[in-house]
Order: sequence, then structure tokens, then C-alpha cells
Amino acid sequence: MAEHGEEKLLAVARHIAKTLGHNDSTADDILQIFSNFDGRFSRDKLSEKMGDGDPRSCAALEHTLKSLDRQISQYVAADQPIWADSVDAGAFLDAVDELIATLREWHPMTGEKSVAACLDRAEDLLQQAMFRVEDEFRSLMERGGESFELSRPLGPGESAGNYLFDSEDEDDDGGMIGCGDDHQIPIAHPISDYDILIDALPSVTINDLHEIAKRMVAAGFGKECSHVYSSCRREFLEESISRLGLQKLSIEEIQKMAWCDLEDQIERWTKAATVALRILFPSERRLCDRVFFGFSSAANLSFMEVCRGSTIQLLNFADAVAIGSRSPERLFKVLDVFETLRDLMPEFEAVFSDQYCLLLRNEAITIWRRLGEAIRGILMELENLIRRDPAKSEVPGGGLHPITRYVMNYLRAACRSRQTLEQVFNESIDDRTSSSSLSVQMAWIMELLESNLEVKSRIYRDPALCSVFMMNNGKYIVQKVKDSELGLLLGDDWIRKHTAKIRQYQVNYQRSSWNKVLAVLKADNTSLAPNPSLNTMRERLRLFNLHFDETCRAQSTWFIFDEQLREELRISVVENLSQVYRNFLGRLQSVPEAGKHPEKLIKYSVEEIGARVNGLFQRGSGGGGGGGGK
Repeated sequence: MAEHGEEKLLAVARHIAKTLGHNDSTADDILQIFSNFDGRFSRDKLSEKMGDGDPRSCAALEHTLKSLDRQISQYVAADQPIWADSVDAGAFLDAVDELIATLREWHPMTGEKSVAACLDRAEDLLQQAMFRVEDEFRSLMERGGESFELSRPLGPGESAGNYLFDSEDEDDDGGMIGCGDDHQIPIAHPISDYDILIDALPSVTINDLHEIAKRMVAAGFGKECSHVYSSCRREFLEESISRLGLQKLSIEEIQKMAWCDLEDQIERWTKAATVALRILFPSERRLCDRVFFGFSSAANLSFMEVCRGSTIQLLNFADAVAIGSRSPERLFKVLDVFETLRDLMPEFEAVFSDQYCLLLRNEAITIWRRLGEAIRGILMELENLIRRDPAKSEVPGGGLHPITRYVMNYLRAACRSRQTLEQVFNESIDDRTSSSSLSVQMAWIMELLESNLEVKSRIYRDPALCSVFMMNNGKYIVQKVKDSELGLLLGDDWIRKHTAKIRQYQVNYQRSSWNKVLAVLKADNTSLAPNPSLNTMRERLRLFNLHFDETCRAQSTWFIFDEQLREELRISVVENLSQVYRNFLGRLQSVPEAGKHPEKLIKYSVEEIGARVNGLFQRGSGGGGGGGGK
């Protein structure tokens, strides 16, 4: 061995002299320096045919390569897996290590023809070894994946979104599904805690994979190793996502889905995305880091290749939802997708933190913002819906209009996600602004609704019924605002202002309806004659009865949906009528011509007037929106 070492040392010295010497004179000077430095570098030994190579220097390399060829070739040609026996695996890796070291050691002397020829053979041998190592790597990945602990199939009523693939190193107590040994798929375990990581491969297998990866990277086959690794793990990960219930659909297919089907897919997506970002992807990240420990670039590349397909599948689904229809009924599911992606953004930042995953991370942020734009667009479409809702026909009895019930229940439901909506609308708002743009948006929608209702109220020919319509719808609006997050957005001033409007509608109702009835009786009070005749009083009473009957008959189908408002309106009408009517009857009884039995001239008593009024406003016609306000 000492002889071989000296030959290699002399070969290196000759190579340096030949490389650095621009001519024979310079090369001779360099050889002289070596000779003076160490006695082993005698001038005779160093000057022997540098250009033709040194057979003795190549002999050591030949000897080493023959030995390595024998060792490696027997494993490369073996029919059985090398890693089936740990002793064989260790011996094979030792031989590969020596081959790699030999190539590195002799590389500086590739200028020597004989050395270069030997190194070419060594490269061929290394490539054969790497092909076999690659197969062993793949085999370990596949066998390791089959050793999971597997559970039962899903039972009736159980959601795939609540299940997760799991493993326990060497234990295998469960069942398999699939077609043949090469396509066995583990069945998911139920989980209740997302704050966990799983080991998808046994620790022994991970250690073996790491040892192989270390040699492949050292030999310059790092990309091939990453490719094998990622192809195996990618198939597992995509199957895991599929088993969580999410179909693999294109953006076009998602956009063509019926809304009821898409709603179901969104629920599945939410669960799948949560499991993927909080359990599956972090577990794959840890597995990559263990297999490629010490080789961060290979680990990052492999992880990206493993997760890219599944991540793009999840993001494409969210993108399809974001760029889909702006129909108002989609708001709530779009909010679900937005909130899920928002809540998972820290996981995106943590798991996809390296340079290879930068595009995936940026794409997630882009799609999340696009979902925010979709939410704003949906509320703009709600505005258009209100504007376009035509004033075709009146709601029977002045009851609630369907657009009022729809918009208010819609906004009330939307405001259950008030914080999310504020986040969406505040993105373009200066922090110094006192009110959020969401409150401005809600106030604007309410103004559009009110304007739309005012247009619809003009369909009614009776001004009193027009007031009842506005009173009903205004009261419903205020109630919904006060009983929900809308109240916080619109504020107390808005509520006071619109409560005052309802009171004004009450005044307008009485003025346009009962004031005409009262005017008949009040006309007598303003007469210049201090003692009106019986005929005059009788005519006044006849006109009062006529107008009263007509008014009650006309309003018998009118409806006030709110019990408190209905009672307040009755009390107000009864008080005004009773006071004036009682005064009139007193004057009638004081007329001398009325005789001893003036009650014969009276159709209604004061109590009967009150009872007749109290029977109003409690029956709907059954028409659209004329019923109670839910």
C-alpha cells in the first residue's frame, strides 16, 4: 500500500508540473522545486515521460477499480433486494463510498491518458451502482408505505374529512384496499386533533433512505434521487387528498357544476385543505428533511415536487370559486373558502418557506385576495339585484315585500361573518378612517333598499295603504338591524333616524285615512251656529257612519305584521276617534229636537267604534310577503 501511495504522489507531482509548465523549461523548474522540497521527488522519477503517463501510477488505480468492480457488480446483478440484508446493504454502501472517494482522489490527474481511461471505467461503474441504488431507493419507499397501520373503512354517516392516514412504524393490524400488491392504499383513521404529525414511513426505512440519498447526492445523482422520492410520495399524498373526499376537477369542470353539488364540494374542500396544510404537508416536510438530512436543497426540491400537485389542486378549486358567478346566494360558501384559506395562511408560510415553494406560497396569497374581490363583487351584485327588482304589483294589505325579507335576512346572515367582511373591505381603507368600509357598504345597501321600497309604495292608489306598506317594511328593517351585527355596523344614529321615519309613516297614515272621518264631526265644532239643528247633526252623523264604514271595510284586509306597532296604531286611532265622537254625541243629546230617546239616532256607541278599530290590521290576504315577518 505504501508503494501504491508513493506512486500516486509522484503522479500528482508530475501532473502539476505538466499543467503549470507553459514550456519544457518552466516544467523543469517546477520539477526541480519538488526535488529540493522532498527527497522522494527525485529528478529521475519525476522527469520520466510526463506526457505519456506513468504505468506505475496507474497500476494502483487499476488495482482499486478491479477490486471495487468485483464487489459492486455482484450486488448490481443480484436478483434479491440488497436491503433485504443489512450486512449486504452496508457492504454495498462501503464499496460505493470507496468508488466515489477514488474518483475524487484521482480526478486531478485526468490529464494523464492512462488515468483518464481508468476514471472513465470508474464513472461507468458508479453509474451502474447508482441505477441499482435508485431501484433500491424506490423499493424501500414502496415497501415502507405498505407497512402502515391501517384502519377499517368509513362507517355509515362518517365523514371522510374527519379522517387521516396514519402509521405506526412496523405494526400492521389493519386492512388494505386496492388492486394487487403494487397498488395497495391505506384507509384513513378518524382524528379529532389537527395539531399532530405522522410518520408515513418506519424509522428504519427512513434511515436506510437517508443513507442511500447521501450516496446519490455525493455521486452527483441528487436530482434523480429527488425524482424517485417525489414520484413515490406524490402518489401517496394525492391519494390521501382523494380519500378526504375531494375530487380532482379542472377549473372549467368546477365552474360548470350545479350549485348544490358545488356547495358539497366546498365543504369537502374545506376539510381536505385543513388536513393537508396542518397534517399531511408538515408530515411530508419532516419526512423530506429526515431522508435528505444535510442536503437542504435536495430536501426542498423533493418536498416541492411531492406537494406541488396536491397544492395546485387545492388552490385551483379555491380559484374556481373566486372567479365563478357573483350570484348573491354564493356569498356564504365563498366566505367559507376565504376564511379557510386565511386561517391556513400561517401554515402556507411555514411549510412552503423555501425558494422552491415561493411560487406556491405567492399563488395562495393571490387566490386568497381574489376571493376577497369575489366577496366584494357579490355584494355589488346584491346592489344590482335590489336596483333591478321591478315594481310590478302591490303586496296585498301593505305587508312585507319579498325583497325586504330577502335582503334583510341575507344581510343578517352575512353579518355573522362581520369580522371577515370587515377584513375584506378594509384592505383598501386608510387606517385613519373612523368607520370601516363595510359599514359604508351596508348603509349604501340599506339606502338602495329603502329607495326601492319607496318606488314600490307608489303603486298603491290609497295614500294610507302606501304609509302602511312603508311602515311595515320600515319596522321589519329596523328590527333586523337591531337584532343582528348590522346594528353595530350602522350605529345607533341610523336606528334612531329610521325609527323616527316609522313614526312619521304612522302620522301620515292617520292623516290620510282617519282625519277625513274626523273632519265630518269636527266640522260641526267649527260651525258659527251656537245651536245646530237636529237635521244638521243627523247629517253629520250619517256622513261619519258612512266614512267610518268605508274606511273599516277598506282596511279590513290591511295588515300590520308587528304586534307592538299594530297595537300602538290601534290605540292612537281609537283615542282620536273616541274623543271627537264622544264630544259629538254629547252635543247631539243636547239638541232639543232629539227628544227623550236620542240613542235611536246613533248607529255606533263609543265602545263599538273602539271595538271595530281594534279588529283591523290582523289579517293578511295570503299574498306574497303579506304575512308575518320572519
